[in-house]
Amino acid sequence: MTGPGMITVASPWSVEATVDRLEAALTGVGLLVFARIDHAGNAARAGMELRPTELLIFGHPKGGTPLMRDRQTSGLDLPVKALAWQDETGRTWLTYNDARWFADRHGLGAGSEQALEAIESGLARLVEQAVAP
Repeated sequence: MTGPGMITVASPWSVEATVDRLEAALTGVGLLVFARIDHAGNAARAGMELRPTELLIFGHPKGGTPLMRDRQTSGLDLPVKALAWQDETGRTWLTYNDARWFADRHGLGAGSEQALEAIESGLARLVEQAVAP
């Protein structure tokens, strides 16, 4: 369903509701939402069809800056992103990057471990909250 370095969880909610719930969970703990992109809406404006698909871009400089100080290329994958999407059967999924894949991709060192652990555990907790029935 998804490729290496991605974590995907099922959501009982629509794509829009899943992103609404994730956004509320994120802002509830003080994270910043930088953008919400409605890929399906943009496709429709271009005269094309796409199943519901929304991207949420979020984070906080306190979490991302240490990673970029370790390896500036990590800014390519920051802020953090989560994609809610509907498959061909109508099921909703929420996909985000695995923090360990992110660390390997950018060759992050031991100095980034604490920030990575916080991102990994915090994001898993917030995603779980967003997809809870």
